Amino acid sequence: MAAALALVPGTAFAEWGTPGKSNGGKTKTSGAQSGTSIVSKVTFSGSATGSAGDGGSGNVQPVGDWTPPACWYEPRSAEDFGKYVEDMYTETVNTPGQHSYAKAAVGMFRDEYKDGTYKNYNLDKKDEGNWWVAVVDPDRWMEPEAQACDKQPFWVENGDTPPVQQAVTPQVLAELAYNRVRLPSKDVSLAPAATTKVNLPTWAWLDDATFKEVSVTASLSVGGLNIQATTTAKPVSLRLEPGTADAETYPASGACTINADGTIGEAYATGKAGRTPPCGIRYLRSSGNGTFNLRATVTWQISWTGSGGTGGDLPDGTFGNDQAVKVQEVQSVNR
Repeated sequence: MAAALALVPGTAFAEWGTPGKSNGGKTKTSGAQSGTSIVSKVTFSGSATGSAGDGGSGNVQPVGDWTPPACWYEPRSAEDFGKYVEDMYTETVNTPGQHSYAKAAVGMFRDEYKDGTYKNYNLDKKDEGNWWVAVVDPDRWMEPEAQACDKQPFWVENGDTPPVQQAVTPQVLAELAYNRVRLPSKDVSLAPAATTKVNLPTWAWLDDATFKEVSVTASLSVGGLNIQATTTAKPVSLRLEPGTADAETYPASGACTINADGTIGEAYATGKAGRTPPCGIRYLRSSGNGTFNLRATVTWQISWTGSGGTGGDLPDGTFGNDQAVKVQEVQSVNR
């Protein structure tokens, strides 16, 4: 039955709500049950883009192998679940050209909850519990991780813990919010700015107006469950990758830590020419007629707080962008 159901709209995977558009740096997205698709009822609010910067914004990329959940389980009332199954059944059997085995599978699915193991979707016990259903991030439904939530809808009495690891909790909400954090991207300020010279230390810095904390809150209020979690990203360092092996970075690790005032590195000013920059690069050869691709990546420390005093840390995230740097040979005249 599961194999046949995978061909039926609304049963292979649940569809997530479409992200809302940014409005003054804020966004709110939500899901609901629509037609024959189960969509997430998790809502998101908070900073959509952080500070815009010159380079726009983008999603945080986790450091390491960890990724936010590709699927999870959410509760649904008996009424909502019953309507979903009936709508799915009606649409499937009335769709012209629908395969007979798909109709049969949906019929079996319906019978299980209406006249089989359960009776009439447990509507007579609607105040005693909820159905729990699988929800999948539609952007990741082809990933193996999205197939982990393969349990058919199941009933959970009020006060009982759902017997699955992926049941939505404040931490799961925090991890889902992680996937919605959008970070600012801005070209690093360089001195010299337009074109630098071989063996000349190039200063690099970012000011505190661009990189501030960014937070996204995920909430779920359905079936008597009311939980929320806020995930916050805080910038902690900038890593410079010169775009060529013939270069040195300052510091040698290439990681410039954030200063107490929120800046990264130090702005160049007249009189600093003889100093070593706290954050920068020294190119050892010319870029010729082209440029080197300097990549600047900011590392963000991610933490969360949630309902019931819950909270903790999530894996650090990164986001960066590239900028072209032209490096010329120093020309001199011997007399």
